[in-house]
Amino acid sequence: MKPWAEKFYKSKAWLKCRKAYIDSVYGICERCGKPGKIVHHKMYLSPKNINDPSVSLNFENLEYLCQDCHNAEHTEREDALVRGGLKFDEKGNLIRAPGKKERI
Repeated sequence: MKPWAEKFYKSKAWLKCRKAYIDSVYGICERCGKPGKIVHHKMYLSPKNINDPSVSLNFENLEYLCQDCHNAEHTEREDALVRGGLKFDEKGNLIRAPGKKERI
């Protein structure tokens, strides 16, 4: 967990939202049907949007995933970013990797 996200993930609002969302999908991974483990934000949280409940606490932006599906989500996304010359800085912001030029 990123340091800037710790307060949010420990908040009563998140814990209540998380439980309600898991209950709404019966605790099942929404991709493969196995037991779920992680409430995933489809639009990834960042320091800029984490305090916006329309992003961070919105059921439309959540997906309950098992560990395998969650790992696959992040691996595929990070691989695509690296191929595109992008990376995340220490604050979670998306930046162009040093030495990479923007493709046209």
